[in-house]
Amino acid sequence: MIAMLLAGGQGSRLGVLTAKVAKPAVSFGGKYRIIDFPLSNCINSGVDTVGVLTQYQPLRLNTHIGIGMPWDLDRNVGGVTVLPPYEKSTNSEWYTGTANAIYQNLDYIDTYNPDYVLILSGDHIYKMDYEVMLDFHKENNADVTIAVMPVPMEEASRFGIMITDENNQITEFEEKPEHPRSNLASMGIYIFSWPILRNALIQLSNQQNCDFGKHIIPYCRDNGNRLFAFEFNGYWKDVGTLGSYWEANMELIDVIPEFNLYEEFWKIYTKSDAVPPQYISADSRIERSIITGGSEIYGDVYNSVIGSGVTIGKGTVVRDSIIMKNTTIGENCIIEKAIIAEEAEISDGVVMGIGEDVPNKVQPRIYSFGLVTVGENSYIPPNVKIGKNTAISGDTTPDDYREGVLESGETLIKAGDR
Repeated sequence: MIAMLLAGGQGSRLGVLTAKVAKPAVSFGGKYRIIDFPLSNCINSGVDTVGVLTQYQPLRLNTHIGIGMPWDLDRNVGGVTVLPPYEKSTNSEWYTGTANAIYQNLDYIDTYNPDYVLILSGDHIYKMDYEVMLDFHKENNADVTIAVMPVPMEEASRFGIMITDENNQITEFEEKPEHPRSNLASMGIYIFSWPILRNALIQLSNQQNCDFGKHIIPYCRDNGNRLFAFEFNGYWKDVGTLGSYWEANMELIDVIPEFNLYEEFWKIYTKSDAVPPQYISADSRIERSIITGGSEIYGDVYNSVIGSGVTIGKGTVVRDSIIMKNTTIGENCIIEKAIIAEEAEISDGVVMGIGEDVPNKVQPRIYSFGLVTVGENSYIPPNVKIGKNTAISGDTTPDDYREGVLESGETLIKAGDR
């Protein structure tokens, strides 16, 4: 079995966090990136041939994956291969849908001529043994196996929903139904017997924006293929919104975390930077937080995830926040419930997370949950106050803040990033 990992997503629901980087390359848990989780699952499950399909802002993703050494995927045969869209002799096109991306890489899969192909998404946080799912696929003589998990009935309309019989065979499939008849939601993880998938991709090659959930799965079902649902009951989180991304990070620092990064038998691997040890001053106070190597803490940190190379100045209080790699926070700041992306600079005396919890005026569905979101390489001048459900990106000046305040629900995006 070989894996095809779809990692080209823009992740627009993460707002300014993905302005310059693909969603799978966004930091997570201080030292990881989101793509580390499916890649680690592959090698822990014995899947040693992985094609990573990139498209949107791939530079950081490509640099991070490299030749796959951290995941033991630097191999002469198989290993990890980054597969961007490319120019062909007849026509050139971007990947227009999840299945279209796989179709454009038929030659890559044919090189290995596998028995089975595992389709994965690059933006979920979970641990899963794909070998167990493959055994289930074989035992049921399945053509297609879809990983599913039970979700609350009120949330079911957000997902592709499976209706199964007593043998876990899928009888019906509904894509984001208004009135769901089941709560078994597709996780976007599929195992196909390769001849079945190959045939479906070729038959639907002219389908606009060809997608697994909308086109390939219904095609296989209508063709009489055997579709089965593999139920997964572990931790799984789609970190596609700022709220779910923030929540998943905060769950790592629970007293007994639901998602445990410290288990010996199922490690999460990543490309680690060579950074000095963390430094925590005698005057600082830290409670229930993850502090990554290379950071210098002179202030107080509560219930937060701090990335590598972060500096937090004297007299500063950081609470319920995610501070990513190489960000500097000055002295006497108050940072409440913020997500601050990499390489940002927060000057002295800045206060974040004040005021009323009013909806964001420009993109209320993205900038919500009471969060302050700061894009990478942003600069925030001294002594400004920033409200909730706000977004800031770029090199801002005191003049950008009316009377030194960015009110709740406002957005401040500067075109010229630092």
